[in-house]
Amino acid sequence: MKEKYMIIDVAKCHDCNNCFIACQDEHAENDWAPYQAAMPRHGHRWMDILRHERGQNDRIDTAFLPKPCLQCENPPPCAAGGDFVGVREDGIVIFDLEAGRGRDITASCPYGAIWWNEEEQLSQKCDFCAHLLDDPAWEPGVPRCVHTCPTGALTFVVEEPVAFARRIQAEGLAPYKEEIVPKPHVWYKNLHRFTKNFVAGQVLKGGDVASGVTVVLRGADSTAELVSDMFGEFRFDGLSDGEYTLTAEGKELTEVTVLGASVDAGDFEI
Repeated sequence: MKEKYMIIDVAKCHDCNNCFIACQDEHAENDWAPYQAAMPRHGHRWMDILRHERGQNDRIDTAFLPKPCLQCENPPPCAAGGDFVGVREDGIVIFDLEAGRGRDITASCPYGAIWWNEEEQLSQKCDFCAHLLDDPAWEPGVPRCVHTCPTGALTFVVEEPVAFARRIQAEGLAPYKEEIVPKPHVWYKNLHRFTKNFVAGQVLKGGDVASGVTVVLRGADSTAELVSDMFGEFRFDGLSDGEYTLTAEGKELTEVTVLGASVDAGDFEI
C-alpha cells in the first residue's frame, strides 16, 4: 500500500513562516472532528520552525528546520497513550479524540511535537491535515503547509515504502535525530546545514584574493577537496567533530579542531 511522506529541504527554508501560518489558519478555532479538535489560537506550534546559527566573524550562516510531527512508524506516544494513539495504513499517526480526553502525553514525544490543549483537555499534534487528504474535493491533495510553501522547501510524496526507500538513497534524505526514533515519515534534505558543521577560510596571493586554488581538508577518516571561489573563499560543510588539516597547493595552511561548532579558519597567504 502507498504511504504518505513529507520531504523538507533545509537549504530552501528561509523562515517565512507561511507553513506555520497555514497550519494556524487551518486548525486554530476550527473543529475537524473526528480528526482534530480546534487548536487553541495561541501557544501551539504543530509546525515548529527551529533556528540554528553556524560560524564565526563574517563567515556565518543560519539554517531553519521546519518540524511537524514526524509520523514515526513506531511512535513512543503509542506506549504512553495506549488505546488512543494509532498509526493509519498510510503511515499517519492519529489520536482518538474521545479516548484521549484528559490524557496528557506531551512528555512522551522525544521531538517535542505534541501540545496540550488545556481547554479541550487533549494532546494534539500535526496529522498531515488528514481531514483534507481524505477529502476528494481537496484538489491540491497535500497538507496546507506544503501547499503554501513558496520556495518548495516542503514537498509531499505518496508512494510504496520500497519506492520511497529508493528515493531516500537517490536524493540523500536523512531523518532528524535518527538515534531517538527510527523510521519517520518526515525526511530532510541538506540536514547537515542544521546538524553538522563547516570549516571556511580564504586564500590569498600577493595580498589579493586567489580564485581557482585547490584546497584540501584531511581528517582522520576522510579527505575532501574543492576549489576556492572568485573571492578566494572556501567552505567544507557537513563535518563531524574531529581534527582536520587544511592544505592548498601542497602547502599546509593550518590544523583545525571542530568541536560542536563551525570554524572560521581565517585568511591564508600562499
